[in-house]
Amino acid sequence: MDATRTIDPGEAAHFGALAADWWDPKGSSAMLHRLNPVRLAYLRRQIDAIWGLDSTERRPLLGKRALDVGCGAGLLSEPLARLGASVTAIDAAPENIAAARAHAEGQGLAIDYRACGIEDLGAEKFDLIVSMEVVEHVADVAGFIAGLVGVLADDGLLVLSTPNRTPLSKLALITIGEGCGMVPKGTHDWTKFLTPDELSQLLVDAGLTVTDTMGLSFSPTRGFVLSSDLKLDYLLTAQR
Repeated sequence: MDATRTIDPGEAAHFGALAADWWDPKGSSAMLHRLNPVRLAYLRRQIDAIWGLDSTERRPLLGKRALDVGCGAGLLSEPLARLGASVTAIDAAPENIAAARAHAEGQGLAIDYRACGIEDLGAEKFDLIVSMEVVEHVADVAGFIAGLVGVLADDGLLVLSTPNRTPLSKLALITIGEGCGMVPKGTHDWTKFLTPDELSQLLVDAGLTVTDTMGLSFSPTRGFVLSSDLKLDYLLTAQR
């Protein structure tokens, strides 16, 4: 198998060019910084519920292997490590991996960062796989999903987030987000967005069961919040 066939070189170059700015909460990745707490809240809810963990435990992922796919400069990888996981994080852009390694070193965190595609992981297995706002940027969606499922442990959890393909997402993320400079121009291709039904079917076809879907909405007073409204963006959990 071609180890880079799910990677879109243009997408990798686009995000690699943002690497130096990734950890600036007011920079080009500001929206990701605002999304991160909501993603982590959802992730914690899922692992506690499905694995029967203590919601007050500070390091609930001790003894678990976690994989962050499309990790950027490590905005989610570092919290996973702090939650106790042994973290491997991969990204198609070497510039992002370099920035991630440097930041993790400064934080005293040991994270296995690799500049590679999902196909490069071979027979490795992970208890938890997260891939946030990535599936809409790959060259081969079905191949990407198959790659994720291929490295998921038998009792593992897969958590994804991605924009829905709706008029609202086009308006919010492209017309307003990119048009007003809140998101770097060229970040999104609305035609590559997946609906929850489309993504769920791909996961089912790959042998998983979708156990939860939750909307990620924007509130003028509270910012990004979890909700039942899937029209803008959504998070999805699947397991074997």
